[in-house]
Amino acid sequence: KFRSERGTSFAAMLMITARYHHLLHCLILVVAFLAQSCEGFTLRMGLLKVGTPKSWDDSKKDLRYIRRAGVNQFISTYNRVKHFKGDNLLWGDEIEYGIFKLDDQGKKVRIALRGKEVMDELNRKEKLNEDMAEGCTFVPEYGAWMVESTPGRPYTGYTSDLLRVERNMRLRRKRMLTVLGENEVAPTMSSFPMLGAMGNDGSVPPTKVGGPITLSDYIGDGIINPHPRFGTLTANIRQRRGEKVNIRVPLFRDVNTPEFDNYHAPAGDVDGCCGSDSQQLWRYGKGDPSQEKYGNDLLVVGCSTNSRDEQFQDGNSVDMVTLQKWLVDVNCEGCRGLFYRSAPNVIVPDADWPRNGDIVVGSEIQDVPGWIRLQNGYYLPMHSDDTKIQFLHKVSTRTNPSNPEMKRIGSGTPLFRAADQGDTSDIASLLAGKLSVENQTSDTATVSTEEATSVDTDESRESVRAAIHMDAMAFGMGCCCLQITFQGKDIDESRFMYDQLAVLAPIMMALTASTPFLKGRIADTDARWGIISESVDDRTLAERGRIDPDAPHDVLSGLGQRRLYKSRYDCISTYIYQGAFFPGDEVEANKSGLANRVLNNYNDIPVPIAEESYQMLREAGIDPALSQHVAHLFARDPLVIFEGAVEEVDDETQTEHWESIQSTNWQSVRWKPPPPRNSPNDPHIGWRTEFRSMELQLTDFENAAFTAFTVLLTRVILTFDLNLYIPLSRVDSNMQRAHSRNAAAKGKFFFRRHMAPLEEGDDGYGVRYNSMFSRAVNGDTPASSANSTRGADDLDAEGVSRQRRTAPFAPGSNEENAYEEMTMAEIMCGKGDYFPGLIPLVQAYLDYINCDSITRTRLDTYLDFIEKRATGELVTPATWMRNYVRTHPAYKGDSVITDEIAYDLVKICSDIGLGKVHIPELLGDVVIDPITTEGAYEVKLDSRRAKNGHILELLTRYKSRESFKSTTTEAAV
Repeated sequence: KFRSERGTSFAAMLMITARYHHLLHCLILVVAFLAQSCEGFTLRMGLLKVGTPKSWDDSKKDLRYIRRAGVNQFISTYNRVKHFKGDNLLWGDEIEYGIFKLDDQGKKVRIALRGKEVMDELNRKEKLNEDMAEGCTFVPEYGAWMVESTPGRPYTGYTSDLLRVERNMRLRRKRMLTVLGENEVAPTMSSFPMLGAMGNDGSVPPTKVGGPITLSDYIGDGIINPHPRFGTLTANIRQRRGEKVNIRVPLFRDVNTPEFDNYHAPAGDVDGCCGSDSQQLWRYGKGDPSQEKYGNDLLVVGCSTNSRDEQFQDGNSVDMVTLQKWLVDVNCEGCRGLFYRSAPNVIVPDADWPRNGDIVVGSEIQDVPGWIRLQNGYYLPMHSDDTKIQFLHKVSTRTNPSNPEMKRIGSGTPLFRAADQGDTSDIASLLAGKLSVENQTSDTATVSTEEATSVDTDESRESVRAAIHMDAMAFGMGCCCLQITFQGKDIDESRFMYDQLAVLAPIMMALTASTPFLKGRIADTDARWGIISESVDDRTLAERGRIDPDAPHDVLSGLGQRRLYKSRYDCISTYIYQGAFFPGDEVEANKSGLANRVLNNYNDIPVPIAEESYQMLREAGIDPALSQHVAHLFARDPLVIFEGAVEEVDDETQTEHWESIQSTNWQSVRWKPPPPRNSPNDPHIGWRTEFRSMELQLTDFENAAFTAFTVLLTRVILTFDLNLYIPLSRVDSNMQRAHSRNAAAKGKFFFRRHMAPLEEGDDGYGVRYNSMFSRAVNGDTPASSANSTRGADDLDAEGVSRQRRTAPFAPGSNEENAYEEMTMAEIMCGKGDYFPGLIPLVQAYLDYINCDSITRTRLDTYLDFIEKRATGELVTPATWMRNYVRTHPAYKGDSVITDEIAYDLVKICSDIGLGKVHIPELLGDVVIDPITTEGAYEVKLDSRRAKNGHILELLTRYKSRESFKSTTTEAAV
């Protein structure tokens, strides 16, 4: 409705005069992103349509139809819009607010279930002021106490719009103040600290705990947004799973925490981890084994003393976390190897088919026994049809491929240290048992099966901790966050940025961490992500790798027993940028069949896919990497189906079934194809990428700083032609580490050492290393290159460099040396002479584009603030809030947040956001200008006739002024 009305308005304006055609074209682009912003909720949580959602039992008969129709809708959309080129940068942010009621007398705070009422009033006022230059949009959120906001029009690709961000965020906060009731506040906090801890007295008005939707022991169904979609989504997740969701988060161990009374702490203080200064790891989404062993009140955590510690999963689980290596050894007379298959039993006669002695990388397909799916998207049989001849054998992660064709396109497995390579030419030695790694779980491990088993059962590897237990979707989806959506110039750029932002997602989450409290307790984590992940985990027991007595589930995707390694809400599982062969390289590529493979060598974790969907996409001509991504999304089932909206939906023109699955895969980055245009007046919307990991900050200054910084990073990556790729297993490790307490100051993260290409012949590790960054640091910049652009000869017809096209291939060297562990300060500020740091790169970019001085002054303030947080000079909101509670006069050192503490915490967080209280350890010397309702809306120069009585009343006010009296006296004299 909004898009249609706005589109018509601007289209009519286009008729006014040709003189303003260019200006109006720009305004139409603005409207395009405005529509996108207004759809922020729709594209994330699904269509908020009017209708009757089906129950889960009634939905089951439609699941397969919707999965197939959704793929067909994507194919139709892709074919219709794949040629979109040259779109301008448009972008916007999303901020979510929780509304809370303060009880000044009782010293307590409760959630105020007025989200819809507040949102409706805000949007009514927006409509009255829709002609103003700056506006806001407010949309529903999951909780009945929540409201989401976006800018009323998009930000554009000009530096001046970077200054609009904070202004618009302040405007949203001002306007929120105008509709809040007495003693209501709406601070930008990531979570409400007392949710689920107050029984029936947890909200205003009160709601009874439990109900048929959640069956929760802690919260009531009444706190869920009343729109029927939300309740149905909640109930269907629970019913598909077969039980309530189970969220367990490590409890913070303080000096008097009762759950740790009998805990035999390792050496070290309260803040230590396993007797060291390393980070404690909460392996969210993988806690079933410890839950079965210890129940809901305990869980098993790990410590990141080194990368090897992260290979083992929760408890005694042997979940695969990376792809396996397999030796090709077809032991029959005259057999030299195996042909690739594009699908099981469909032979592809590629020139570089794997020979005996080659090492391939992949994972077993549980729903197609006897086959593995390779990292490159092809398939291989594990044995002969009669199972008498074994073709593939699991081998150690030490081994690397010997096939020269694989090496030509890059390191076949850029994940393992070359120093540990075995001799792959001697097949017998590989099969002698020394290097066998059946059931091994790590990409970086170099231990045998026996070693892995002994480590896995070693009590030193297992640390049982008290847990905060939660059992409903509201605990996760009731969290608030900061998200940003970017429009790329075309599909290629949007896919490349998806991959690069996926690497940054855990880093930026750690830097913005602000979720230290859950269910009235202090958590031993700082971020919300894993909480939401477990709160919407609809996987069956079999999909989670457990014994499922009810499997197979006939109507579910993969019969409900395909192994799914992650919740619907988690880090991405596959990069989607296929890359391309540069002009002149295509002939060789096609000769070897490389164009028909997933070429991204950094995809080193299992990617469960719906095989049928993958084949549909490939047959439709969609490249392997994107087909893999979409088929991975469609390994899930749709969760909300409306009456009369199944077969009635036109797959050629609508995308409802595509969105029903795409929008309920809540990954760290989301790739968004252009929505359909249902009318000529509908705006043009291009290919977009949504960055979803950042935590919400207490002030608009902080939120604007991280928003502007993220936008600038995307420009830096594209303009300076940088490559941030690291193996996805390391991205997953980073996301685990990012949850750890004070990870921004104390943690280490895997990050790429060389973001620009190395010099020819360099191996990227040791004295031979030499990059353009190190040359710049050492003053070794040839004069001839000062005014040239790197790769001016290396741009294709689209202006894209060879560096970007080939980035996924890991070309040219031992790519396993391309990443290392870095502190947050090193990632942001630089390390040695080879890694310049993200902040200096942004500064260099601003110099490169000659940023105007007014904008630059504010951006420098943002960058200085981010640098201080990265170095630990300033703390994250999570650290500050935890310290605030631990030093509160009413706190007893027991990890419990009382009503009084929660009241004071919410009140001061609100005051910080409004500029009433300054916290130097959070903001340094940055002072927030006070925010009030003044200036929330523009004042119109009204010309309506005023009543005489009102005029006299107004004049009377001024008659009593001293200046008026003196003037009157002089006139009388």
